[in-house]
Amino acid sequence: MRLPVLISALVVTAALTTAPAEAATLPDPVPCAGCWKPALNTSWEWRLSSLPAKPFLDVQMYDIDGFAAKSGTIVKELKAAKPGRKVVCYISAGTHEDWRPDAGRFPASVIGEPLEEWEGERWLDIRQYGGTLGEIMKARLDMCKAAGFDAVEPDNVDAYTNDSGFPLTAADQLAYNAWFANEAHKRGLSVGLKNDVAQIPKLLPYYDFAVNEQCWQYSECTTAQNGTYGYDQFVKAGKAVFQVEYELKTSQFCANSNAQNFNSLKKTYDLDGTRTACR
Repeated sequence: MRLPVLISALVVTAALTTAPAEAATLPDPVPCAGCWKPALNTSWEWRLSSLPAKPFLDVQMYDIDGFAAKSGTIVKELKAAKPGRKVVCYISAGTHEDWRPDAGRFPASVIGEPLEEWEGERWLDIRQYGGTLGEIMKARLDMCKAAGFDAVEPDNVDAYTNDSGFPLTAADQLAYNAWFANEAHKRGLSVGLKNDVAQIPKLLPYYDFAVNEQCWQYSECTTAQNGTYGYDQFVKAGKAVFQVEYELKTSQFCANSNAQNFNSLKKTYDLDGTRTACR
């Protein structure tokens, strides 16, 4: 989830330039020939405040909370209502949420500072994915797979640009995000890069699509805006971009989104049924 505050560009710039270790070798991307590859123009709905109810929207993809849908019932219903529809499993890969059923599995050593504006949620020390933290995330991916999801949306994978309580670097984030994508592909799940805009050039080979919040509001959607990174790079690679704005009017971003071939929506921060599609 995008914090409703603007993170200083200086923080991101510093994180990207502090260590030559960012150039450290990443593992090869794990191929996933059978994974869902969404078309550039894919209609969708993002619903996290509650599970969708019938009658479902006539969209090609639903992105819903993985824990709320872990029984698989709603996933089956969504697919039955529209043959060919895909369902994406939302989980947090970068924060500890104290209301989740597996919250007690997290060692105290991996739990950091709270997220501003999000009660009960704290950043994780993603450097520890080789231990218990990694096993927890693998179990979450297994949950998504068992419930019949086609893909996973890992949230909060940009801790290095935030006050996490840990000295996380850009290299740490790259290593974790590449590892997570590979684990998803090992399970036959597509995976979408959530935010973490500045690392798109290095992570693009690992991710099948992108999910973004508020890149038009913060003027960070395109390479032309940023200099070296942007969601137009996903589109150029034939990979879909699913994008949401909360505060802008549709007249302030839809034309730009359509021109970039993004699948953009106007939603509320609650991610409820309120929805206006740009196309």
